[in-house]
Parts: sequence; C-alpha cells; structure tokens
Amino acid sequence: MAKILVIDDDKMVCEALIDVIGDMGHEITYSLTLKDGLDLAVKNIFDIIFLDVRLPDGNGLDTLPRFRETPSSPEVIIITGKGDPDGAELAVKTGAWDYIEKPLSVKQITLPLVRALQYRKERTAGKSKPILQPQNIIGNSPRMKRSLDLLAQAADSEANVLITGETGTGKELFARATHDNSLRKNNNFVVVDCAVLPKTLAESTLFGYEKGAYTGADKNQTGLIKQADKGTLFLDEIAELPLSIQRVFLRVLEGKRFRPVGSRKEVSSNFRLISATHRNLDDLVESEKFRHDLLFRIRSINIDLPPLRERSGDVKDLTIKYINTLCIRYGIETKGYSTDFMETLLEYGWPGNVRELINALEKAISAAGDAPTLFSMHLPPHIRVQVARSSVSSSLQNRTEPAYSVSRNKKPVAYPKLRDIIDLTEQQYLQEVVIHAEGNIKEICRISGLSRSRLYGRLKKYDISRK
Repeated sequence: MAKILVIDDDKMVCEALIDVIGDMGHEITYSLTLKDGLDLAVKNIFDIIFLDVRLPDGNGLDTLPRFRETPSSPEVIIITGKGDPDGAELAVKTGAWDYIEKPLSVKQITLPLVRALQYRKERTAGKSKPILQPQNIIGNSPRMKRSLDLLAQAADSEANVLITGETGTGKELFARATHDNSLRKNNNFVVVDCAVLPKTLAESTLFGYEKGAYTGADKNQTGLIKQADKGTLFLDEIAELPLSIQRVFLRVLEGKRFRPVGSRKEVSSNFRLISATHRNLDDLVESEKFRHDLLFRIRSINIDLPPLRERSGDVKDLTIKYINTLCIRYGIETKGYSTDFMETLLEYGWPGNVRELINALEKAISAAGDAPTLFSMHLPPHIRVQVARSSVSSSLQNRTEPAYSVSRNKKPVAYPKLRDIIDLTEQQYLQEVVIHAEGNIKEICRISGLSRSRLYGRLKKYDISRK
C-alpha cells in the first residue's frame, strides 16, 4: 500500500482521486492549498504527490522542487486544467514524473500512478547512489541538487554526456567531476575548446597526422582523440564544431576508429565523450547548423546547469568559499563581510553566473586592501548601479499607496516636498552611474539617456565630481 497526497483547490477533483486511488488499495490524503500541502509533505511520508498547477496561494510548478526535497523525496505527478506545452516541459525538467490534464479519466490517473510506484520501488531497492567527490562544486538549492544527481548517474555509467547551461555556470567543472568520479579517473581528461579550433586545422588537431601529410608536417603527431584513449574527451562549446567535422566525428563516435591525416591505416581510441555548450542545439538543428544524428548520440545524459539567479540560496555559500580561496591565494588573512555586502550580492542578477561572482569577489578583495571587512562599496560599480536601479524600480512598481499620505483624522506632520524626494533619488543614481562609467561623459550619457548639456547641469546641481 502506497501513501498518496493530492494538492488541488478543486474539492471535487480531490474526491474523484480519492475514489479511484482508494479503490486501488492506497492510502490517500488531500490539501486545497500549497502551504497546507507542503506542511503535510514535510511532516509525513508520501510515495506520490498529485500536484495542481494553479492554486490559490501559488503555482505548483514553482513549488515542485520543494516537494521533491521533502524527506520522503516523493514522485510528483502534475495535474492542470489547461494544455500548456511549456508547462509540461518545465515540469519534466524540474523532476516531475508525469504531466496530466483535467478532466481526469480513470486511465489518466491509474497508468502514471502504477508506473511511478513501480519506478519508485525499483529505485529504492536498487544499489545506493555512488558517493561523489564534487571538489569545487557548491550548491544545496533544489535545482543544483538535481544536477548533482544527474552527475552521479553520469559518473556511474559510460554513456555520452551533454552539459548545457549559460556561460559561467560551471560546465567544465561538472565535466571534470564526472570524469574524476568515473572508472576512467586514472586516465587522461582531454579538453578541446571547439570555439577556438581553427577550421583548417580541426581535423589534424583531433585526429592527428603523419609526417609529410602536408607542408610543415615534419613529424608524426598524435591527435587529441587518441590522447583520450581509455579516458575522457571533453568537447567544450561543441556547437562551434564545423559541420564538415561533425560528419566525420559522428563516424568516430560510432566506431571509435579513425584515420589520422595522411595515414592509410585506422587507429582506435576507447574514449568517453562529454560535451558542453551554452547554445540551444535543438534550435541549431532546425536551422541546419548542427547535425541531428550527432545530437542524438551526444545527449544520452543531459545535465542542464541552472543559472545563478535561479539558485540564490547558493550565493552565500559560494561567497564564503571563494573569499577563503582567494585570500589563501593572495597570502592574506581571510576577510569578513558586512550585511550590506551580502545583501548586494543577493540582490544582483549575476548574468555572468558563478564566474562573474568570483571575479566580483576578487575585485572586492583587491579594493579592500588591508581592511579586514568587505563592504558593498568594494564591489564593482556596475553591480551596485544595477542593484540601486532595481531597488528604485521595484519600490515604484510595488507601491500600493502613496509614500506620504494624510489621515482624515490626524493633522499632517512635516512631509518632505515631492521635488526633494525626486532630487535625492536622482542624485544617488547619478553618483552610481558616474562611478560605474569612471567619469566618461559619453558612457554616462548612454546609460542615463541624458544629453550632454542636461547631464552637465545635473552634475553641477548636485555637486557631483567626475573624478
């Protein structure tokens, strides 16, 4: 007998599920809100959760990772009243077992439930997860934990792995961790940056060449694919691999045999392939810039790394880790940080992801000099400017009542003039922009949208120096 939780604001749907699932001999509980459902999931053991998307107090898809992280790690089946392909994709990517639409039929309910329970039984009865040594990979957010689970699967197999994600999310770090935790860890990890691979030399670089194969080939050269024999070949930015090489490499991937440039004999290489890209390969396939058959071969396991803005809970841990690392590298005492320093880091969107965070911390430590504490002022100006702008925009958008109002029953107190409030905000904004642009008038005008004459007038008005 399994324990099932249904979370849906429609009581008739809950009762229908109770009838169907109860007749199957399972124990079932329901909740009409996300909050109550999450409380039940945290305090109780459930095997399966049926989770509605549109609930009075939130979106089920947004909360799905939190249900997956509860103590019993239940399988989640999403139910919704509207067809939504994007929602279905998001549900699967976030870890849902299945995605079904209302009105629900008995078959719709029972089939995914039976299969999910069978999967859960076999998963829990199978061998335990391999113990990973992720080294510099830091993160306890739900999205990051899912990526680490996939890393464990990849390390425990010989399947080809594709690592996707924005620039700076740590794709090479995951590739190395996969290799270091696999049976090939004692052999070579060969990195090929396809983005800087010259088209004219791509074939000879990958496959090697024999002496006399072309002008300048004065000796035999082993290619990178052969160097990865019994180890791992990591093709970084594989989307940049020329189409002509994609066709040849597909054959190599299938047979693990190839012919060096200028050679009449084939050589073999027992390599394991890990690829990475920040681009959407499916879109490139549609535009005929990437081979669909190659994509199928390289994507046996797909680890999609979340951007840092979707794992804000990891920012603090990453900051502490890299402050310590950087201070050790510089041979200085580990620095502390102020509240405003961490608040700024948490508010910023990090378009450059972890790589940008590390660079920002490095600059902050340098700017702090001998000071023992890092403050927001030590961070790069563009970060503080962005946070300041976001803060002002957010306060204007979210304001539901005037900042200053007069009660009908009370005598007004001394309120500041509206012009004074506007001037103060404008002054703070311009000070940040001047710092960010390092006093460059052209850049300040571009950012602020002001003409030179209006900008000079405001700088004079607020006594703001360009230096």
